[in-house]
Amino acid sequence: MTENKIKEIMLDLGKKARMASRSVCTLNTKTKNDILLDASENLMNNRKKILDANSIDIDKNKSKLNSALLDRLLLDEDRIESICKGLIDISKLEDPIGKIISKWSRPNGLKIEKVSVPLGVIGVIYESRPNVAADAAALCLKSGNTLILRGGSESFHSSSTIVDIIKESYKKFGLPIGALQNIPTIDREAVGYLLKMDQYLDVIIPRGGKSLIERVSKESRVHVIKHLDGICHTYIEKSADKKISCDVTVNAKMRRPGICGATETILCDEDIIKSHLPKIIGQLKKLNCEIRGDKYVCDLDNTIIKAREEDWKTEYLDKIVSIKTIHKGVKEAVDHVNNFGSGHTDAIISENKDSVEYFMQNIDSGIVMHNTSTQFADGGEFGMGAEIGISTSKVHARGPVGVGQLTSYKYRVSGNGQVRK
Repeated sequence: MTENKIKEIMLDLGKKARMASRSVCTLNTKTKNDILLDASENLMNNRKKILDANSIDIDKNKSKLNSALLDRLLLDEDRIESICKGLIDISKLEDPIGKIISKWSRPNGLKIEKVSVPLGVIGVIYESRPNVAADAAALCLKSGNTLILRGGSESFHSSSTIVDIIKESYKKFGLPIGALQNIPTIDREAVGYLLKMDQYLDVIIPRGGKSLIERVSKESRVHVIKHLDGICHTYIEKSADKKISCDVTVNAKMRRPGICGATETILCDEDIIKSHLPKIIGQLKKLNCEIRGDKYVCDLDNTIIKAREEDWKTEYLDKIVSIKTIHKGVKEAVDHVNNFGSGHTDAIISENKDSVEYFMQNIDSGIVMHNTSTQFADGGEFGMGAEIGISTSKVHARGPVGVGQLTSYKYRVSGNGQVRK
């Protein structure tokens, strides 16, 4: 495809999305919910078509991706059912549009209301998780936004099929073509044009690896809600319950090691490394997890690989974990997380109220947890139905980006003839 053709396609997508936003933003709650329920049913009824498309993507990427990344790409009956349930859950959420956030009156009689409104046109760029297509479509519709999707080459067939099926429901209810669009090429030039379409797009949300986020942040003329690395930590403080420490830490790493909420570094107080770590290490090894540790951790097990400085700032997205010994308690642990983490999700395992409070207050991340797995960093688990991503930005949205985070606001001012002197 020539550069001029790509530019022509992208500008057409942008124009259609902007035009469609004028009607999508006014959809009533019942219509939005009915479309979501219809789309959920359509996806369930077309499971075979989705699985066939996913098989093409899996076959093309078997030799290119590790097992954890292939797991992110894989769809099966249960995962499709989960996608469909996500759409149903979003339909049950309160409509975030038209809510009066606050209101007040002025001494001159003016009445002012701050009211929630859609953002407008949203562009979502993602890589290997095809479920993002359905989640993003549902969240944008519920929040009255139009959507332009750009999936990665790895998930192209799966994502395109999911989008086409959802678009059938949009068409059934009379939504314009521009309400939901999928960029029909995997050419990287298309992303470049999308990032510069500030005359049509209001927000770009990138989901993917560090190189993608860096490119979007550097090149975009459109406001970006970043979804940076998931360098997540689980800190086992000296008062931690032994069983909780093992169960939570192993789950945080190994439930799905390729997702952004997976723990990549375990921190453990020096006082308890001999009592708490051996069982955790044993469980991780049973699950074929490679362990990299500092000197004190390596002394516990001669099969552990010596960690390098680079390990503390690495998002493995694989069956690999680094373990570091903490010598000076919660303050040292917090300093390490804030120095090496990505501001995504970090957890403390502890029975000490003061340590927990210090950790929760001082960790500079979008999600901070106590005595639970970092794998709960998920909009669905937060009761949001689904999420477009976990924002590591501090402006506009932080943490899970659900329907409420895809809105802005405007002021409605009513008077009875006032003029300003």
